[in-house]
Amino acid sequence: MCGIAGTYHWPDGKAVTDRLTDVLAHRGPDGAGRYSHAAGDGEVQLGHRRLAIVDLSGTGAQPMVSDGLALTYNGELYNAPELRGELESTGVRFRGTSDTEVVLEAWRRWGTDCLARLRGMFAFAVFDERTGELVLARDQLGIKPLFLLRRGGGLVFASELKALAAVTGGKLEVDHAALVASLLYYWVPDSRCAFREAEKLPPGSWLRCRPDGRVERGRYWNLKDVAAEGAERARSGELPDLGAVVEESTRHHLLSDVPVATFLSGGLDSSYLTALAARHRPGISAYTIGFRAEDARFEAMPDDLRYARQVAARFGVDLHEIEIAPDVLDLLPRMTYHLDEPIGDPAAINTFLICSAAREAGVKVMLSGMGADELFAGYRKHLANLLALRYQRVPRPVRRGVSAAVDRLPVATRRRGLRSVRFAKRFLSFADLPEETAFRRSYTMYDREELLGLIDPDLAGTVEDVLTEHADVYEDNELDDFVNRMCLGDARMFLPGLNLAYTDRSSMAASTEVRVPFVDVEVVRAAFAVPGDRKIVGRQGKAALKEAATSVLPREIVYRPKGLFSAPLRAWMSRDLAPLVREVVNDGELVRSGFLRRDALRRLVAEDTAGQRDFSKHLWHVLTLEYWYRGATSGVGQSSPSAV
Repeated sequence: MCGIAGTYHWPDGKAVTDRLTDVLAHRGPDGAGRYSHAAGDGEVQLGHRRLAIVDLSGTGAQPMVSDGLALTYNGELYNAPELRGELESTGVRFRGTSDTEVVLEAWRRWGTDCLARLRGMFAFAVFDERTGELVLARDQLGIKPLFLLRRGGGLVFASELKALAAVTGGKLEVDHAALVASLLYYWVPDSRCAFREAEKLPPGSWLRCRPDGRVERGRYWNLKDVAAEGAERARSGELPDLGAVVEESTRHHLLSDVPVATFLSGGLDSSYLTALAARHRPGISAYTIGFRAEDARFEAMPDDLRYARQVAARFGVDLHEIEIAPDVLDLLPRMTYHLDEPIGDPAAINTFLICSAAREAGVKVMLSGMGADELFAGYRKHLANLLALRYQRVPRPVRRGVSAAVDRLPVATRRRGLRSVRFAKRFLSFADLPEETAFRRSYTMYDREELLGLIDPDLAGTVEDVLTEHADVYEDNELDDFVNRMCLGDARMFLPGLNLAYTDRSSMAASTEVRVPFVDVEVVRAAFAVPGDRKIVGRQGKAALKEAATSVLPREIVYRPKGLFSAPLRAWMSRDLAPLVREVVNDGELVRSGFLRRDALRRLVAEDTAGQRDFSKHLWHVLTLEYWYRGATSGVGQSSPSAV
């Protein structure tokens, strides 16, 4: 895993590429390299920062140059041994054992046709010295990031947005539409970027720059098509062997020349992967977290440590327990810097602290259960939206009475939060809505009117654009299966926009690679071949995956109540962060600029403080957005986290 960067027909490209590469140093502390070559009447510059995982020798160094091709590559190719064998059978001779060289030779033989054959996570740039063409490519599901910026006939690209901001002198203009989207979702969708000129290369796509200034784009893999193919398999009764598919993916994801460990929360997904990994790597290490006892009690958080210890003991796993009592006032600006865009999920802090602890112990690679909930309908929102269909059949007067009664209930007392009341209020906020609107409302922060009341009135049209984009993405399929429509929406928006984004950026901030075996092209194909009524059975979400896991895990783990890879936000807001919340609400940059309305924020704080509604997640995101905005508009946050 690495950091990549470069320029094409860009003024002062050498200095710019060196600066880009410096900003990405945390992604690759094991080595650095740069390549330059003429490209028509301009030049190309490729930069690289290396985190050595496979082939630790010099033959794995980058940018890798061979017989007229130059490659700067970020990723892991899990079917590299198979592709290497196929290429060797055609006469290709390899100098080393890195997957980078396999990608380079696959490109030489098949060009863009090789992309659909790559099984892994990747973003790369390849330059052909003979044609002067530069091609950028990104993996099928958007696991690895790739940001780019075009001006005239020139292009600059990097693994992180902060690198592009740094080399443009902090002069990139904030895209307020992206910030509105982040308020709605608490993350910026992968289709948008927080700065106007910049963009993210879409998952499953490539971009080619030609010396004459022409730019060509292509898509080599489409999740919508995969879902449709899966639905056809399901209709024919061709159900996949999920257990075999997940185990095979996990085995491939263990490919490494350095130690590999796992996240182990004690929940189904991480426990399943850890158990499978332990089969192939006996004595593997795992890392788990706990919170301050008073914070966990206040949030009524489940005791995940008990389950993690049980899994570790059963499978001979070396478990490392980390108690998180973070200095959130210090971590908030640091995480905002590393996350690149305003992302309001505190799970990023958990990931960073776990990866930091693993890195200190000499571990560079971690396996995560990320993606299983999205693909197999494991979130509460999936079940809640199904229940909403039944709830809509309840007589309207009864529904009105239930809603009025729940609305009067507090979400917290002075001593603890009331999770069941929070869930009930959340459910009733969308239970009467049409399908797409209900699904959006079940996981976003505000409804349309609340969002309009929070922001600058001049941005009302932007709100409509953001809501329309969600509807367009959600409805862009021909699936007749409600559960799989939700899973497809999550896999196209929620997964790359939030979970994969914060996982990559917070882990790489700790110079650690996180691999996601559930977000594997073969697992995804299998997931969409499972009908929705096999994913949610009764009130049991992720039912098909649980059935597969019972052959490995004890039923107590498989069917335990769902935990949350989150943080005790209400406790933090009422204690550690209360003064900062008051400062940001009353005199923050977002309020002073007019982007957010002070009176609306004050109402959020008042209702949250009174315990009538739970706005802790909303206010946490306002804090992350405030810190990001300060850095973006001053240029400070684009240079160093310690400067914030």
